[in-house]
Amino acid sequence: MNRLIRSIRLSVADRLGDNILALIATLHVLFALSLIVTLFAVSQARAEDASCGGKNLIADMRTSDPARLAALEKEAAAVPNGKGTFWKIEKAGIAPSYLLGTMHVTDPRVLAMPKGADAAYQTAKTVIVESDEIVDDRKAAAAIMMQPGLTMFADGKSIKDFLKPEETEKLAAGLKARGIPLTLVARMKPWMIASFVALPACEMSRKAAGASFLDKKLAEDALKQGKTLKGLETLVEQLKAMDALPVEFHLQALIETLDLGDTVADVMETTTDLYLTGDTGLIMPMMKAVSEEKSADSDAGYADFEQRIITDRNRTMAARARPILDGGAVFMAVGALHLPGKDGVIELLRRQGFTISNMSVAN
Repeated sequence: MNRLIRSIRLSVADRLGDNILALIATLHVLFALSLIVTLFAVSQARAEDASCGGKNLIADMRTSDPARLAALEKEAAAVPNGKGTFWKIEKAGIAPSYLLGTMHVTDPRVLAMPKGADAAYQTAKTVIVESDEIVDDRKAAAAIMMQPGLTMFADGKSIKDFLKPEETEKLAAGLKARGIPLTLVARMKPWMIASFVALPACEMSRKAAGASFLDKKLAEDALKQGKTLKGLETLVEQLKAMDALPVEFHLQALIETLDLGDTVADVMETTTDLYLTGDTGLIMPMMKAVSEEKSADSDAGYADFEQRIITDRNRTMAARARPILDGGAVFMAVGALHLPGKDGVIELLRRQGFTISNMSVAN
């Protein structure tokens, strides 16, 4: 989508490459990053603040490149289960369950959930989230720190050893804007540091101020209401998936995320708007298109990312969810990008004998 972004914002066109993958991972995939963010004191934000001030890139595209947008929308329309975030799960002889695709953000618009989801949640006896460890930040952080090699350089190196001086300066400035000194995170691996600059400052601030992202709120409410809470993965498993990707991939993602600058808020707003309208099938085509002109090596990096961070984890989630769903009366909430596609959680559950219908359409 370099051409696409060029038509929207020429000055950053050549900077929008695989960094979008890091943004996807941060916004939709890893809980662990959200937990680690809370370990650092950054400027406060009001919980009622919604948008972080970004602009919807698709809205611009409708004027600047409608033909390109139409092509992307056509591609998205062909994605199985690519429309909607709220689904009903049924199987003969058991009470119905429900599936919600989430964003791991504190945006009040996301926390509101689609029509019917709250009522379905109230009827559930069991709540499934990606990781039930998210309800205890200290315990979760301790589990992560028990395996420092997943998040930190173990050979005495720091991120400065991998960056050019001007890149180090840019990183220091980006972190400073979020209230984080570079010296505090310099020994973290590049994908960890990227998590601090891949989110708009206001989202970082809300999390640091104690605001719960959607999945965490659902898990916390489940315990308060006496429901059974189940997790499908451990945070360490999530971190291992991210850490398994080549360090070169993460370094490039970090550098290009820094080059995005304020456009990070635009990407966040665009992704959030797509989520709120239920256009989950359009998110990946949009982000894939960003790398339209990238090299063969970048293609390989993207394929590895999609396999390890999305597809492999879809299979794990579906397999571990099945025996829980067989008990009925479940409310399952996982990242929205895990739902669409022929290898998405919805299709995988259908192959296991569940009937799944789109409640977003019904509403």
